[in-house]
Amino acid sequence: MKAEEARGLSEKEREEKITDINQEIFNLRLQLATGKIENPSRIRFLRRDIARLKTIQNETRAPEESSAKQGEENKAVSDK
Repeated sequence: MKAEEARGLSEKEREEKITDINQEIFNLRLQLATGKIENPSRIRFLRRDIARLKTIQNETRAPEESSAKQGEENKAVSDK
């Protein structure tokens, strides 16, 4: 998954995608333990996809949180 594709997803879709990828990683690890895995490098690509999705989530949440913190700081300053 490319970053552009991940940015095009809604917040809920990103959460679902992360859950699906985690499940796939779990299944691949089971295959790895039993020796029946076809493509072991797939685990690495999936882990990177999760990191990419979480990074984009944090980028989209950061402006919301920073504006909330600024509002709290401004309120605290005005109360003094």
